[in-house]
Amino acid sequence: MTAATPLRIKTIGELHRLRGLPKPEHPLVSVIDFGTMRYIGDGSQTFVQDYYAISLKKDFNAKMRYGQQSYDFDEGVMFFIAPGQVFSIEVDGPIQHSGWLLLIHPDLLWNKPLARKITQYEFFSYSANEALYLSEKEETMITGIIQGIEQEYRSNIDKFSQDVILGQLELLLTYSERFYHRQFITRRVANHKILIRLEDLLTEYFNSETLLEKGLPTVQYIAENLNVSPGYLGSLLKTLTGQNTQQHIHEKLIEKAKEKLSTTDLSVSEIAYQLGFLHSQSFSKLFKAKTNQSPLEFRQSFN
Repeated sequence: MTAATPLRIKTIGELHRLRGLPKPEHPLVSVIDFGTMRYIGDGSQTFVQDYYAISLKKDFNAKMRYGQQSYDFDEGVMFFIAPGQVFSIEVDGPIQHSGWLLLIHPDLLWNKPLARKITQYEFFSYSANEALYLSEKEETMITGIIQGIEQEYRSNIDKFSQDVILGQLELLLTYSERFYHRQFITRRVANHKILIRLEDLLTEYFNSETLLEKGLPTVQYIAENLNVSPGYLGSLLKTLTGQNTQQHIHEKLIEKAKEKLSTTDLSVSEIAYQLGFLHSQSFSKLFKAKTNQSPLEFRQSFN
C-alpha cells in the first residue's frame, strides 16, 4: 500500500483559501487564530508547505505526525515546521482546538542575516512528540511577541516594517531555544531515561557482532532506536552532558578499545577490525585524538 502524495501548499494565500480564511493581509507573514480555521474531509491528511510554521496548540482533538511519531496535543504545546517538511493530521470528525499559528514565507527573510540563522535552529527538525511545553509565564511572553508581529503587518507598511517583524521573529526563536534548554533540564526523569537507554544501546552494540558487520553505529541509527529525532537527541545530550551523539559514540568506542588493548594480545590492526574500522590507521588517528596517546603507547603504559 503506497503512501498518499502530500498536498503541497506553496503560499500563505493558498493555506488561507484551503482553511476558509480571508485573503492574508501580508503575502509573506500571517498570524492565524486556530478558532477561525476549518478542516475539510476526514482520515489522514498529509501536507508539505513551502514556508515556516510556528504554532501554539491547545485542546487539540486530532493527532499530528511529523518527524518520527504522532502526538496528541491535549496540552498547550509549541512546535515548529520548516519548509519542505512532511506532516500529517489524523482527522476523525470536526477538529476543535485553540491557539495560534504563525506563517513565515522564506521570501520575507531574503538577503537578511536571519535567512541563514533560522536554518540553524535545531528544533525545526524535532519530531512531534518533542514539542515545546510552555509554562504559563512563558506562554504569555511568546504570545505577546506573536501579537506584536500581527500588529506590525496589520499597520501601515513602511520601510521599517520588515525589519521590525524579523526582529520580533528572531526574538521569538531565541526565547524558544531558551525554553527548550529549560525543558531539557526540567524534564529530568524522561531525559535521564534516554541517557540510560543510550548507554545500554551503545554497550549492547559494541558487544555484539553488529559492530563487526556494519561498523560504527550512526547518529541516525542511535536516534531511531531511542525513538527520538537526531536533532533532538543531539541538543539534549549537548545540554545535559556537553557532548553530542557522535562524541558519545566515540567515547564508547575508545572505552572498548582501551579494554581490548589492556586485556588482550590482539594487534592494533585486529582490534581496529573488531571495532568496525576498515583501516587501522583511521582507528589509531581517532584513538590518539581522543586520548593523546597512540594505541601502542596506551598498551605499553600497562607494562
